[in-house]
Amino acid sequence: MRVVDLTQPLSPATTPWPGDDALAVVELAAVERDGFYARRLDLHEHTGTHFDAPAHFVAGGATVDEIAAGRLVAAVRIVDVSGQASEDPDYAVTADDIRAMERKHGELVPGEVLLALTGWDMHLDDPARYVGNLRFPGFGADAADLAVERELVGIGIDTLSVDRGCDEEYPVHHRTLPAGLWHLEGLVGLDLIPAVGAMLVVGVPLVVGASGFPARVLALVP
Repeated sequence: MRVVDLTQPLSPATTPWPGDDALAVVELAAVERDGFYARRLDLHEHTGTHFDAPAHFVAGGATVDEIAAGRLVAAVRIVDVSGQASEDPDYAVTADDIRAMERKHGELVPGEVLLALTGWDMHLDDPARYVGNLRFPGFGADAADLAVERELVGIGIDTLSVDRGCDEEYPVHHRTLPAGLWHLEGLVGLDLIPAVGAMLVVGVPLVVGASGFPARVLALVP
């Protein structure tokens, strides 16, 4: 089994959502001075590669600590729209894109995770391009409806949001989170895993009351 890390490094250099503060780090102790090393971190819950719980957009929705562990390990599918996204930064993954993937690899199964490969992680070292004045690809509303219809456990993407940057009303968040799905945003390396056959492990800390949190996301490829 090959383990593929789909997580971007988390540091003060990590590009935040516009208007959010970047991760701030305060060194509390150093080995040379104190005999041990420790820091305090100040970060937004939705920084870097991170997990969205339903509570992020749903009053009374499940918070991170209320997501059952069994829903964080699942078979993963990839819908590859990197070609379309390379030509259109506002590209929306459509239900037809997903159905085209299903024709090749079989229909999505309840409990699976669907990740959209846009190739946008290639811009991580260029924050102006990565954020792009909120010009980046995402899922479309009809794709979100299909994800709910297929009873997926979650969806994810290699951009700042499962919604396109230009979709100011967040239609995908408003469709999937109320249905109990979770999101992964800010993923990297989706081109390193197959369209079907891998397992996804979402290592999100059990933070009580959190609307989301940075996560270590691993794909297990046979």
